[in-house]
Amino acid sequence: TFPLIARTTKDKTTMRLFSILTAVLVVAVLYLAVFQRSALLEFAGVAPAQAVTADPEEISASSQATPDMATGQQDQQRVSVVAMRSVASSIDGAVILRGRTEAARSVDVRAETSGRIINEPLRKGAFVEEGDLLCEVDPGTRLIALDDSKARLLEAKARLPESQARLAEAEARLVEAEINDRAASRLSEDGFASETRVAQTTAAVEAARAGVQSAKSNVEAATAGIQSAEAGVASAENELGKLEIRAPFSGILESDVAELGSLLQHGSACATIIQLHPIKLVGFVPETMVDRVQLGATAGARLASGTEVVGQVTFMSRSDDTSTRTFLVDVEVPNRDLSIRYG
Repeated sequence: TFPLIARTTKDKTTMRLFSILTAVLVVAVLYLAVFQRSALLEFAGVAPAQAVTADPEEISASSQATPDMATGQQDQQRVSVVAMRSVASSIDGAVILRGRTEAARSVDVRAETSGRIINEPLRKGAFVEEGDLLCEVDPGTRLIALDDSKARLLEAKARLPESQARLAEAEARLVEAEINDRAASRLSEDGFASETRVAQTTAAVEAARAGVQSAKSNVEAATAGIQSAEAGVASAENELGKLEIRAPFSGILESDVAELGSLLQHGSACATIIQLHPIKLVGFVPETMVDRVQLGATAGARLASGTEVVGQVTFMSRSDDTSTRTFLVDVEVPNRDLSIRYG
């Protein structure tokens, strides 16, 4: 019984070792077949290029095709290519806005005085240069007022020399009174003049001083009269200067000038002038894009008529529109032929 049991245990051990060796051998073969395939093919004497198998369809196609057909297929597969050398450069980003056109200047020329229009009117659409006469008001009595002011000025200037002469006379009397007063005081000290005499000379000095003050006041009054008369003359001349209403800048009349014979009141409109060269393009930039716009940047626009124009950014608002949260931007565009209209 004992030898049989020992033999059975030995057989089991042998089988177990055989299984382990078989497993190791299988793992080694798989490793060589997967990870060391090229080395295994070289060991077997097979070239790597011969080991790669082609697609069966390609093999059949190549076996059936003649050399001429293969050459034709290669020519058909060739494609013409155009090459261009590119250079990296920075490109400004564009901010697209909607906006409108506005005149560079627009002003309602108004009267500074009242009166009747005495010149022929200009019609709307006419081009005027800076300084051209638009409205002329009837002078009325303004010329008479100017002559009266000039006469008052001459009269005031004539009073000044007389007042100055009286001042000089009063100053001379004061000097004489002071001399008499000093002489009377010395004689009184020596007993040769009475106290009454001294009192009279002192009173004469005070009177002479009062006369000097009065004469100085007359001189000042005459000087003030001259200044007042000069102001009157200037006011009359200024009033006459308001009679001619002229164009403050070159532009186009957007309205008819006040009609001949009509009465203009102070502040009434004489005409409306707009300047269209250069013209402004006004847009509103969202707050998310405002940092992408800079002063002096080039800006292009396509008008409603399809015309495309180019200008430069001349103004950017620093405060936003509270209702739309956008910022105003002005673009200045040349408009020498006045083809771009306001609005």
